[in-house]
Amino acid sequence: MTFAIAARCAQTGRFGVAISTRAQAVSSRCPFIAPGLGLVVTMQRTDPRLGPLGLNLLRLGYSAQKVLDEIAASDPGIEHRQVCVIDRDGNTAARTGAKHRVWSGAFTEKNLVAMGNNLTSEMTARAMRDTWHAHPELALEDRLLTALEAGRDAGGQNGGQSSAGLHSYDREIYPYTDLRVDIHAEPVGELRRIYDIHKPLIPYYYGRPGAPDEFGREEEWLARQSQSL
Repeated sequence: MTFAIAARCAQTGRFGVAISTRAQAVSSRCPFIAPGLGLVVTMQRTDPRLGPLGLNLLRLGYSAQKVLDEIAASDPGIEHRQVCVIDRDGNTAARTGAKHRVWSGAFTEKNLVAMGNNLTSEMTARAMRDTWHAHPELALEDRLLTALEAGRDAGGQNGGQSSAGLHSYDREIYPYTDLRVDIHAEPVGELRRIYDIHKPLIPYYYGRPGAPDEFGREEEWLARQSQSL
């Protein structure tokens, strides 16, 4: 009962996931990202152990399809699951278990997976894919969130949504963006509100650990950015 868009930015190498579901705290158990290596998203009757397993296989240099094959072979409950993988080269693979009945599936292509289960129709996933392609000018995070909004507007999932998240990594071991709405009447809209507030400070929080004196306090850094425009 979840829909998600996962992608690799061909320009920056960043990996990211935007996701929403009817259950609470979707971000705590579904998206897994390793900077510079790839990502795994595991949904529907979720087994969060599959995410770290997939990332470990990506570290060994396995391709996306090989990682997915190994995950499927290791999991006796795989026919309940929906899983996707993107590797360091942007190769993608997705699998929807045979025990899904209401529309569930994925669109996969280079650097992109748009998928969902128990959706109102395939238009939820299709709208995410199409919206991704309609906005190549956007940064990865904006592009993912805009696509997630399109999936919601196309019908989302049966029963509506209660939680959502937006996650991306660049080259550091800590996230570039890690925002979540764990329970809300309109979580995708709330995620947008939080992201729009947070967005101007993303470069600040990402860059400050390596240069604390250079970045200074938040308000000082923002003021310098405004003066340089």
